[in-house]
Amino acid sequence: MSTHAYRTPTPDPDSNEHTPRPRYFTPRHDDPADDADTTDGYHSGPPSSHSVSETRFPASSQGYSERAPSESATSASLVPPAEDALASAPAPDPVMAHGPGTLFLPPPGEVEDRFDQDSAYDEESLLGDDTMTLASYITNYRYENGRRYHAYRDGAYWGPNDEPASEQMDLAHHMYALTLDQRLHLAPVQNPGRILDVGTGTGIWAIDVADQYPDAYVLGVDLSPIQPEFVPPNCTFEVDDVTLDWVFDEGFDLIHIREMFGSIPNWSSFLQQAYQHTKPGGWVEIVEHSVHPVSDDDTVGPDHFYNLWGRTVIGLGEKFGKPFTIWEEAKGLMEEAGFVDVVEVRYKWPMNGWPADPLQKELGRWNQLRLKIGIEGFMLRLLTTVGGWSIERAQLFLAQMRKEISDYSTHAYLPGTVVYGRKPYS
Repeated sequence: MSTHAYRTPTPDPDSNEHTPRPRYFTPRHDDPADDADTTDGYHSGPPSSHSVSETRFPASSQGYSERAPSESATSASLVPPAEDALASAPAPDPVMAHGPGTLFLPPPGEVEDRFDQDSAYDEESLLGDDTMTLASYITNYRYENGRRYHAYRDGAYWGPNDEPASEQMDLAHHMYALTLDQRLHLAPVQNPGRILDVGTGTGIWAIDVADQYPDAYVLGVDLSPIQPEFVPPNCTFEVDDVTLDWVFDEGFDLIHIREMFGSIPNWSSFLQQAYQHTKPGGWVEIVEHSVHPVSDDDTVGPDHFYNLWGRTVIGLGEKFGKPFTIWEEAKGLMEEAGFVDVVEVRYKWPMNGWPADPLQKELGRWNQLRLKIGIEGFMLRLLTTVGGWSIERAQLFLAQMRKEISDYSTHAYLPGTVVYGRKPYS
């Protein structure tokens, strides 16, 4: 969506010459002999690198507990945080005492122990080195300023893949469920046979859609193998980089793309590949939001910090070569790629609980929590690595953002879009 220290030299994230592309790290259990390894129909894949907080996401009774409840249970299980709790929520430690560039290594044996427990990884080396298996390569994570980042295509993505980041992804999934009235997608696909989830993250959307369509084959792809241990038998995950050439053998009835802002260098080329791998009559859906808070009542004035924040994030995306503005460009780009019946649905995520509307207030309170405890993961690598900021300057910038999102007199929100379109039948 990066066991040990920085590797020298650092591979170029825009080059695929430094490593082969790993495939299928969670195999499908099509062999009846594998049924002994399942629990209530859910098979065991690689161990999860995160576990969702029990206080927010109660354990499921379906045999897998490391994710939020399925969409039918989400609204009943999650209670938005109280406003006073949000105001007093502790911010992450700034780790300034460690100094910039400090490496935080995992406990000895942590990664090796995790490999030993996982029979899904190939024990043979695919990299030409008997001491380095593919499994150990993709989990040979990079550690920067106290956060953990993906190893495969090192540096290609700015977000961490550690436990706090995983919890933020699952919290965002809940917010999308609220936003879309508990629907997993808006594209009017019916009886899909094959579904692709691009940038699957923790795999929570892929798992829920596999539950919704038990006869469909669901594939989630991501740079990080952080998906849960127990997944539906019709759900598979792969480690892959979707900015490279797609090599899927068959097309898909639905391709789901969510929160890939700042991840794709060329959206036109990316959507051409999505078009080519969509079955005739199939659908592609893009769900994104802005990173620049705005208001409808001028409470975000020209000199407000939110404008500095938005310009900074968008500017870093441009410098990184992967824009954060896809939310407002998706409809036109999908039409240029050849999709028809393209629909754009707009939504708003308030920055805190300022709205009077009950749904918007609930979304705002969740968004305030998500940003207050997750803002470091969203921005730290961009600010320090791409922007060249010191860790001290970056933490001061993040602290100012945490302060602003606690101000209910500013009626700010993040605009977003859901855009979906169909590939013509001929």
